[in-house]
Formats: sequence, structure tokens, C-alpha cells
Amino acid sequence: MTVTASPTRCPACGANATGRFCSSCGSSLTGAAACASCRQPLPAGARFCRHCGASAGGGAPTAAGTDRLPWLIAGASAIALLGLLIAFLAKNEKAAPAQQAQVAAAQPGGGEGMPSAADLAAMSPKERFDRLYNRVMRAAEAGDQATVEQFSPMARMAYAQLDSVDADARYHMAMLYLHTGGVPEAKAVVDTLLQKSPGHLFGYMLQGSIARFSQDDKGVARARKSFLEHYDAEIKKGLPEYNEHQRAVDDFKAAAQGSS
Repeated sequence: MTVTASPTRCPACGANATGRFCSSCGSSLTGAAACASCRQPLPAGARFCRHCGASAGGGAPTAAGTDRLPWLIAGASAIALLGLLIAFLAKNEKAAPAQQAQVAAAQPGGGEGMPSAADLAAMSPKERFDRLYNRVMRAAEAGDQATVEQFSPMARMAYAQLDSVDADARYHMAMLYLHTGGVPEAKAVVDTLLQKSPGHLFGYMLQGSIARFSQDDKGVARARKSFLEHYDAEIKKGLPEYNEHQRAVDDFKAAAQGSS
């Protein structure tokens, strides 16, 4: 006669289970494996408690575990951004051809500039940020504020995920803030830009843009004066971002010289 063990209730998930471990969640049914910090059951083979993050060996979360927290948050943010963008693009890709044509016609640049959901998934954070920045700027030039408001939060998330931030990325981020009314945020980015790259022309160009936005004529004059004072030395550096934004640099220089 075969004796069947009566099922017990798993202390972790509440499912009926038999044996030493729960077949639903893997938690110990013997009570032997429990977190030394919060006393919650530990799944078989677990190295860290899923409830409090403490090491399975006992004690509070280690310094190494604490150091990983920013990376875990960044990873979660990256997943959220990628999921948001892929869902948005996939929705458009599934639209009927006539609807796609209407969407494309209504977008600045004929709807060009945003990749497919599959392409987006393969992009680096820098590529995603640049693509989103260009999308917002085209919309702003076309007066399409709805698109600006739609894509700016995604661009800010992409900026936060960059492995490194240079003057060019800060210039882009400050411009994004300005186009959504974030003057204090733009000022903070400019302050950091000039702190990290003293004399950089983008800093004075942004100061001029912020002053114009705030209707601060004296601020505009100060920004133009500082720009001209640093122009020759900066251009001699041959920084690639100056070539990439040559039109903006030339336009600001012309305006500064015209007012001096």
C-alpha cells in the first residue's frame, strides 16, 4: 500500500505542496531555509532574499549589494523606456496603410527619423537619445508642440541612461528642457556644462537662448560677449560638436557681432 504524503501549505506562496520544496515557487517547506534578516522563506539555491535583499548567508545587504542598487534602478529605467518606445512604434507599425500615410504626412519631415521597434531595441542609449532629440527638434521647428511633449520625456529617460555625458549631450538636453519650458533644469545643465568644459561655446549659446526665453536682454548681451571672448580659442580646438552644429554656432556668432 502506497502512502501519499498529505499536502502542506507553502509559507511563501500559499500553494498546496508536498516534499521538501514547493513545486510552485521553490521555497523550502521544512523551514530550514529562511532569511536571517527578515525571516522570510528563501527559494532553493537563492543567494539573496527576494524580500529584503539580504545575503542568503545572513545579515543585512552587503556594501556590494548596495552599490548595485543604482545600476538596478538604471536597468529598470532602461527597460521602461525601451518598452514604452517599442509599444508606441509597434502600434504605429500595425496601423492600416492609409492610417500610416496620414500619420507620416502629419509628422515633421514626412514621418522620417524614428526607427522601427526592432531597430530601436538594438540601439545603444546614445543612439536612442540622439534619435529622440532630433525627433523633438524637428517637431519644435514645425510648431508641433504635441509631438514635442510626447517624445521629450522619452528623450530625458534616454539621457539618464547614457554611459558618459559630454558637452554635446548636455547641449541637446538643455535644448530639450527649453522646448518644454524647463528653464531651471536647462540652467542647471548649462552650469554643469561650463563647469566640466570651461569656455565651451555651447554654454554661452545656451545662456543666450535661456535669456531670450526669459526676456532677459542683459543676460543675452552677457552671453554674446562671453561667446566672442572664447570663440577663437575654442574653434582652434577643432571639437567635433562645433562642426556638427556649425550653423547654430555661426548664427550665434553673427548675432553676437551684430550687437557688439
